[in-house]
Amino acid sequence: MTHRPGQLHLNAFLMSSGHHEASWRLPESDPSSVSTNIAFLQQLALTAERGRLDSIFFADGPAQGRDVGRRPSGTLEPTVVLAAIAAVTSRIGLIATASTTYNDPYNLARRFASVDHISGGRAGWNIVTTAFGEAARNFGLADQPSHRERYERAAEFLEVSLKLWDSWEADAEVGDKAAGVWGDSSKVHAIGHVGEHFSVAGALTTPRSPQGRPLLVQAGSSEDGKDFAAQYAEAVFTAQQTLADAQEFYADLKRRAVEWGRDPATVLVLPGIVPVIGATEAEAREKEDELDRLIKPEYARVELAKTLRVHPDDLPLDRELPADLPSEDEIEGAKSRYTLVVNLARREHLTVRQLIGRLGGGRGHRTFSGTAEQVADAIQDWYDHGAADGFNIMPAVLPSGLDDFVDQVVPILVDRGLFRTEYTGTTLREHYGLAVPENRWTAARTAEIAR
Repeated sequence: MTHRPGQLHLNAFLMSSGHHEASWRLPESDPSSVSTNIAFLQQLALTAERGRLDSIFFADGPAQGRDVGRRPSGTLEPTVVLAAIAAVTSRIGLIATASTTYNDPYNLARRFASVDHISGGRAGWNIVTTAFGEAARNFGLADQPSHRERYERAAEFLEVSLKLWDSWEADAEVGDKAAGVWGDSSKVHAIGHVGEHFSVAGALTTPRSPQGRPLLVQAGSSEDGKDFAAQYAEAVFTAQQTLADAQEFYADLKRRAVEWGRDPATVLVLPGIVPVIGATEAEAREKEDELDRLIKPEYARVELAKTLRVHPDDLPLDRELPADLPSEDEIEGAKSRYTLVVNLARREHLTVRQLIGRLGGGRGHRTFSGTAEQVADAIQDWYDHGAADGFNIMPAVLPSGLDDFVDQVVPILVDRGLFRTEYTGTTLREHYGLAVPENRWTAARTAEIAR
């Protein structure tokens, strides 16, 4: 596959002290504040902007679902974080996760439109359905809705949000002091949505934002998730371990996008990669080994048991996974992540202890240890061979892992003509080469005039 020069896309997925679960135990980490120190998060964003990355991304979930003994677990609400980061940056895209299962469309559409205004058009929404029961019990439910129900709600949630973002036409604000007319009422539209899950009168209180709407991102790789992404997503965060699996996912998603009547070039596929960079390959491997030695298996085994829907006692550390695990059809949570973990363990005949080590760096995302040149080679190999439009960079350790990537790997990609030398736009859509969506009301009026 041939890509246009300089069109590789890079997003930095930022997570507390780093993606490796033991990163907080290293001397460089300050585990007391990595998740809630806004100055620390702002500095990471400035580093990513110095590297001219397309965007940064924060995950989120509305429940304290893990043992807090394992790793730093406290978080801030991510759209608030994006607003604070927008104040100190000027170009880097700003993406946050928000659940369609445990939010309402009006408030969430308003929050993301507000971030898009505050940032001058740099907001993105990572759309998730939330795949763990602890969240349900925080919202008055006995358990999470089924996988299919969550995606049906997500589709209607997004349709309502799209209507709300279109409820103000771009030229609704007139500002005519002489005539005493601030806005054109004919260009602000109540959406009047009545559906199975939502009834929303509208219009939004927030005028149309610089991008028209935030960039839409999705991260599920189940069958329902891929169909949802093909219909709506403009960037897709995904996890594959091998080139062949990544190529298969890439081709499948692009095909599905065509079936939904979309240009597949407007659906960007960004697999996750956890780069561990050293001056030599041996140094990089020693860095990774040091992190793995700091994993506490008693915590990691409990987390793995949750993913596999088994009891921790069924996972002896020095044996391979049990033969009688549930099928993917029996999983109501993160189906694609379940399958990825099981396939990895089966394919490489890993013991539970070895699997815990492999998952410690990126929870199923590809971990790659090597020199900056070797990391650049790994990125280019998947990019050149139809497996990715770019990558979700997941530093194992923060801040050093992001510094190493920006200062050592990015210049190599630039020298090879794969990545930008400077930002050429100011909005997230411009970074990703995507147009501002046309407002449905403006389009209808234009079509009516043309008739």
